[in-house]
Amino acid sequence: MANKIDVKELLEAGVHFGHMTRKWDPNMAPYIYMERNGIHIINLYKTAAKIEEAGEAMKKIAASGRKILFVATKKQAKDIVSEKALACNMPYITERWPGGMLTNFVTIRKAVKKMSTIDRMKKDGTFMTLSKKERLQVDRLRAKLEKNLGSISDMSRLPAALFVVDIKAEHIAIKEAQKLNIPVFAMVDTNSDPREVDYVIPSNDDASKSIDKILTLVTDAVKDGLANRTSEKDGEESPEAEVVAAPEVAAVVEEVAVVATEEVAVAEAPVAEAEVATEAEATEETKTEE
Repeated sequence: MANKIDVKELLEAGVHFGHMTRKWDPNMAPYIYMERNGIHIINLYKTAAKIEEAGEAMKKIAASGRKILFVATKKQAKDIVSEKALACNMPYITERWPGGMLTNFVTIRKAVKKMSTIDRMKKDGTFMTLSKKERLQVDRLRAKLEKNLGSISDMSRLPAALFVVDIKAEHIAIKEAQKLNIPVFAMVDTNSDPREVDYVIPSNDDASKSIDKILTLVTDAVKDGLANRTSEKDGEESPEAEVVAAPEVAAVVEEVAVVATEEVAVAEAPVAEAEVATEAEATEETKTEE
């Protein structure tokens, strides 16, 4: 990642606070630094290393032009995730996870298209031909679809990866991603199993300050990837200009060749006429002698 992660900032954001020791998952042992007052403390140096690793992977995905779906339905994470995901132009789910969102993506896309159909009805005047009761029902349906699926309306295909806050709360999303071999990035607390995730970020997934800090670092990496993609596109424009110029040169050369051919034809015409005249004179002389 472009910016070096400061462990002190992670400490100030409360990223190091885990759950109570009696609720811990033994598979999180490698990421736990110590126990204090019945609470596990997360090793922030390992957290910083994992954030860098996850950031680099997400940067590559963003640079390739694919989407990363952010998932967080917890009350304290909703607003933060929606704000950060919108800032880097990525889809997100902050309401209830729609079952089959990934495994039955075709059906979900149909529901999203229904939203655009209702919008089109309102534009072309078809909506006003419905009765008052029908209009009310359609408006309610549109509002419900917007609430649950409005944030993924631009996602025309399956995402390349998932970023999840609290894998226990979003276990259905994790299972669907695993079925489709979609890599999962996640904030994992001491009460969760890190083996379910491809890129683990050991951190406090309950405090809003901690969630905000991790998401800021991660989305900055995504923005860097998008910026690299834009600069690559700009760099490809100059060869295109040369390619466009090549046909123009060819056209000019062709025109010159045509003009040269016409000049040669004009020059050869008098010679041909003279030869014809000479042949005619010779024929007349032959007839006279006879």
